[in-house]
Amino acid sequence: MNVLREAAVNTLRGSSPYAVDAHGLGVRYSLRFTRKTTVRQSFQHALRRHRGPTEFWALQDVTFRVAQGESLAVIGPNGAGKSTLLQVLAGIIEPSAGTVVIRGKVSSLLTLGAGFDPELTGVDNIVLAGEFMGIDHHEMARRLPGIIEFADIGQFIDAPLRTYSSGMRARLGFSIATAVDPDVLLVDEVLSTGDQVFREKSRRRIEELIAAAKGIVLVTHDMEWVTTFCTRAMLLEKGHTIADGDPAEVVAMHQEHSARSRQEKEAEAARLRLSGVL
Repeated sequence: MNVLREAAVNTLRGSSPYAVDAHGLGVRYSLRFTRKTTVRQSFQHALRRHRGPTEFWALQDVTFRVAQGESLAVIGPNGAGKSTLLQVLAGIIEPSAGTVVIRGKVSSLLTLGAGFDPELTGVDNIVLAGEFMGIDHHEMARRLPGIIEFADIGQFIDAPLRTYSSGMRARLGFSIATAVDPDVLLVDEVLSTGDQVFREKSRRRIEELIAAAKGIVLVTHDMEWVTTFCTRAMLLEKGHTIADGDPAEVVAMHQEHSARSRQEKEAEAARLRLSGVL
């Protein structure tokens, strides 16, 4: 397994047109032990370990590339492995199998308010985020007015984050993540938050990053975002790549699979009701 990031920017940036190059990625979790596992449970599990699986693959054999200037949407049902994939790309999770090469500076917005201190003001959290990302204090101070203007949360910028709504946190987080001029931007289910005006500002900012030959990987359940703002889409189901290509075609496949899954669940529920189980 191998994860290469900003340390290799100088040697990799000119050698490939790809911002992200992943091959055979897999993430495996053990089902045998958890924090809540007791001695009795461990003994019981040992007696019946042959009855079920002892590991779970959240991702398995996932291969893809993101070219410079490309915006890839990763879609799929809950539990498909979408957020796990972004966490691998962000360096939060080390893959159990496969390789991933990231060329350039990575900026990630994976969870609303992730890395924020709820007791600090918006301004203080911007400065704190800059320190976490290794940005020079003077450079962050130069970018501060632009981040505040883009977030557009008014006087709340001087209030503690615990007073913010989820939409305000998303505005601030997106403003910070995209203001640091990343080579690769990772975004997980946050662009659907906020009013129409901010969504339009976010769309324009995404287009600017794409025009500047930046690579973007976006996880979302908002299919309108996928078909409108992304140049490519990848469908994950149960940790496997099902489709990778034109956003409209991949979205149509996802919607078809989702409708079929709902119908199967409804039919099974009806069968159980008739049999008296439910």
